Amino acid sequence: MTKEKVVVGLSGGVDSSVAAYLLKKEGYDVIAVFMINWKENTGTLTAGCTWEDDVTFAEMIAKKLDIPFHVVDLSEFYRKRVVDYMFSEYEKGRTPNPDVLCNREIKFDLFMEKALELGAKYVATGHYCRREIVDNEGINYYRLLAGTDQNKDQSYFLCQLNQDQLSKSLFPIGHLLKPDVREIARQHGLITAERKDSQGICFVGKVDLPVFLQQKLVAKKGNVIEIPDLFMFKKIDLPLIPQFLDKLCSPFPYKPWNGKVIGEHNGAHFYTIGQRKGLNIGGYQEPLFVIGTDVVRNIIYVGEGKDHPGLFRHGLFIPKEDIHWVRPDLALNEGEERSFLIRIRYRQPLEQGIVFMKNDGIYILFDNKQRGITSGQFAAWYLEDELIGSGVIA
Repeated sequence: MTKEKVVVGLSGGVDSSVAAYLLKKEGYDVIAVFMINWKENTGTLTAGCTWEDDVTFAEMIAKKLDIPFHVVDLSEFYRKRVVDYMFSEYEKGRTPNPDVLCNREIKFDLFMEKALELGAKYVATGHYCRREIVDNEGINYYRLLAGTDQNKDQSYFLCQLNQDQLSKSLFPIGHLLKPDVREIARQHGLITAERKDSQGICFVGKVDLPVFLQQKLVAKKGNVIEIPDLFMFKKIDLPLIPQFLDKLCSPFPYKPWNGKVIGEHNGAHFYTIGQRKGLNIGGYQEPLFVIGTDVVRNIIYVGEGKDHPGLFRHGLFIPKEDIHWVRPDLALNEGEERSFLIRIRYRQPLEQGIVFMKNDGIYILFDNKQRGITSGQFAAWYLEDELIGSGVIA
């Protein structure tokens, strides 16, 4: 019987190393491929190009497991599809999630194409999530489920995958806890067993974001305007009913005359909602937080304290063209609404809310106000532990 061929994205970390080990143990014909996606270090907070260390570790793991090892350079595509997208979004005053784009555009698109060219049936990664097949009225659908380890669940990062991509994907460690993954690596002599997890932007690493963004975005002086608590508290808190969806799900439209100028910044496009660092303005009892940005006027609006009402919103809106259903058979039709568990950033606890499908897009109202809802981020909605759909917040 011919073994099914699987290409595993071997990154040089412990998770993909154990994924490769488990696949070989299960009898798959495993091929390891390392992706070079970023070679530069402008703005990075590491001493050198970490991909060179990563590829060394990945090759040693492949030798240890006695599996073929290949390197594929996707850096040109990564720059165009992920990094240029980042620059474009920040320039518009939005905060993108490059990890979600990396998975949709690189790992499960271009990389998957390369894997299929090698004769693979599946692509496997070290993501902490699970995949199941369910029959709905005679048609098989692929379910994207949260990882068993709630502290490491990475299903959010895969919220833009489609059924075709999921049909060719395997997640060998999704049922395991992180300590168990490291223990498997130790027991079988994998040198990545104690290696630290990567941090920061996917394949780029930890960065000084303003320095990184200044590769393309020009610094320009602008005003920092403080919005007092009293101004926000005077605003009418609308009832949570569909008639007010538009206002409840939109950012507050701050104007320069709503507050007072308290300092300067180097460019509104370098800041995001909820940001605390980088303001460099003293004289306050509590820290200042960004509660709004205006890249047209080049203004940052700030509020004092982590509980400033300007940091919280009842809901969000996703334009029709930015809606994605992982499970198209469970998509809402226009005029329908349904309760879901919702996440607006990685590691955020799931929050209860109602998704309203309207002719112009999706409106989401949360049971409890959410802190730091930011344009450009991805919202993902779940039924229990299954990710059903996602979209880019307007």
